Amino acid sequence: MSGKRYGVLLITGGRTHQETYAQAFAADKRVRLVGLSDEPDVTPCRRAWNEKLAKQLNIPYIEDISDALKMQNIDIVSICAEPERRGRIAKQCAEARKHLYLDKSLCPRLEEVDALVEAIEKNGIKSHMYTFMTQPWLQRLKQLVQVASLGEIRAIHADCFFAKGHPGSARPTRRHEEYPPERHQLPDAKRELDNVGVYPLAHIHWLAGRKYRRVRAYTANYVFGEHQENNIEDFGFVWAELEGGIQVTVAAGRYGWTTHPAAGLHRYIVVGTHGTYVADAWRPRLEVYTTEMPWTPPAAHPEDPMAFWQSTLEITHARAKTVWWPVDSLVERDVAYFLDCLDMDRESEMSLREAAHIAEVLLAAYKSAATGEIVCLPLPRQ
Repeated sequence: MSGKRYGVLLITGGRTHQETYAQAFAADKRVRLVGLSDEPDVTPCRRAWNEKLAKQLNIPYIEDISDALKMQNIDIVSICAEPERRGRIAKQCAEARKHLYLDKSLCPRLEEVDALVEAIEKNGIKSHMYTFMTQPWLQRLKQLVQVASLGEIRAIHADCFFAKGHPGSARPTRRHEEYPPERHQLPDAKRELDNVGVYPLAHIHWLAGRKYRRVRAYTANYVFGEHQENNIEDFGFVWAELEGGIQVTVAAGRYGWTTHPAAGLHRYIVVGTHGTYVADAWRPRLEVYTTEMPWTPPAAHPEDPMAFWQSTLEITHARAKTVWWPVDSLVERDVAYFLDCLDMDRESEMSLREAAHIAEVLLAAYKSAATGEIVCLPLPRQ
């Protein structure tokens, strides 16, 4: 262990995952939060949310990232800007030689992905994209794969769904996907193949240690009218092939508050020549039976009807689901893992290089959904 204390600059504040990342960094004794910043021309609404989180954390708000990056006591930047802004901001921070802790997914433009990889390699910095790969149930699965307990891996299937939002308002119409995909994160809808599908696609790449070679994907609107009205999918299905011929299928999306006893279905099925293993985020779990009144969804907040952000749940006084109890924290473990990487001067297993490959896979998936064709990787560069 290095014994170093890391100064962390937060980029973008409330109504993003920074609400939880910041708390996780602040809880680690190796960290001192230095400030919160953003681009100088953000909207008044975004600025207000930035200032609110900075005030809650008792840290200064610096209006311009360029000014913030000149501060000498910054070692890490935690970047939660919207996907459309994330690539250029991350590149700016990499060029300032700051280690990068990145929200998922990386960014939706191939040229930005490539420029970002070039920037971290040129400046010799460490990077990490948030996923829940550090969770014990996924770590156990990784160990089984590494020691070949299942033999040679032949196929992997993943189900990943978020149980949030009030469902039932989507119309049964055929979806026509656009490519390249625009507008990934709106107040009332996110691209769920990107937002949720990034987890299993990244985890499978990490588990198998192989790159994706071919992708076939479908997107749909089954559940939420908000997504449909914004021409954004709430469901995605991906078939893919990894190096070595490993077959992959992924179903991912968002399906409403009451469709699951907890936060949603997170399950992986790994098929090998010697056996099959099912890894489930909710096993082991504590299942509770009481006389408590049945859980009911909170009222939809007009500015965040899907309850994307923790601050919204506090405003609507959402009760926690108490039927299934989780066995471990998500964000705190992930942040600690990245700090361990810095302490030991080693690369994250979910570094920006891996994140860049998954960003390309997601773009290939949207291209496939738009064209109806299998898309081969790597994607062509101009």
